[in-house]
Amino acid sequence: MTTSTTAPILSVKNLVKHFPITQGIILRRQVGTVKAVDGVSFDLCPGETLGLVGESGCGKSTTARTILRLEKATGGHAEYEGRDIFAMSSREVRALRRQIQVIFQDPYASLNPRMTVGDIVSEGWVIHRGVVPKDKRRARVQELLELVGLNPNHINRYAHQFSGGQRQRIGIGIARALALEPKVIVADEPVSALDVSVQAQVVNLLEDLQKELGLSYLFIAHDLSVVRHICDRVAVMYLGRIAEIGTIQEVYERTGHPYTSALLSAVPVPDPQRRSTHNRILLEGDVPSPASPPSGCRFRTRCWKVTDRCAEEVPELIDRGADHPVDCHYPETPAVTG
Repeated sequence: MTTSTTAPILSVKNLVKHFPITQGIILRRQVGTVKAVDGVSFDLCPGETLGLVGESGCGKSTTARTILRLEKATGGHAEYEGRDIFAMSSREVRALRRQIQVIFQDPYASLNPRMTVGDIVSEGWVIHRGVVPKDKRRARVQELLELVGLNPNHINRYAHQFSGGQRQRIGIGIARALALEPKVIVADEPVSALDVSVQAQVVNLLEDLQKELGLSYLFIAHDLSVVRHICDRVAVMYLGRIAEIGTIQEVYERTGHPYTSALLSAVPVPDPQRRSTHNRILLEGDVPSPASPPSGCRFRTRCWKVTDRCAEEVPELIDRGADHPVDCHYPETPAVTG
């Protein structure tokens, strides 16, 4: 894992994605709005791994899909190497997708069961012509399979024929993402369905590939222990907004937002002696609906530090020092949490 002081390779500013709620079959009318992403900002530097974490439904995957133009942004900006992604033509977006690839969460859903591994990995070369000549594609697929730890002689197998289950299928997805020689990879919860030992294998593989190929990762996850291992910085999301963002050390050891404190308290502690003194923070109530978020601070309905101000004013993501912005009126006193 490396960080860089150079200009960001990917920059997101005040990103907004709202989905309309409609009624009616013939005469459809809008009756509300789901505020899935509501003002998200972050930078991803070359060679860096940025973790995007939070509970299910907080807007992590929607953020990624909107940046990739798989969803149309409602507002805000996203730039890749200084170029406005949302202003790009269809041809420019196609070229962009050579530079930014995705590793999907569910290998069963993202791999076509009717295609061989060779066809799956080389599919991008059919769309993006000129990357690899036809007469060299088979050899290149075998190189990619070997690079991700798979047997290159299994090029003619189907995904379901691989032993070892999901780890191999994740490997196929990684090989497919690498086929177009991208600079940025969006990893959308790639290890969430794997056993702990298998998670470690995939995470180590991603780290090795980053060192060898100079990749930048946007790593979407909900497991903070995995994020701590692979990421350089982490952005914590809650109900469509960034609650806190900073380096791993800053966020984990000098936590600023109460929501982050609650997430970190839920991470299992393997040491029995520490477990007895580990204070678990149990949040009351459910996550509010993004169609009707609370006024002021979105976390106030579950926060134990809430005051009247939290209901009246929307907190700003303000840097409290050490490049560690926190979206809270009364951030936690810096202390070691873990």
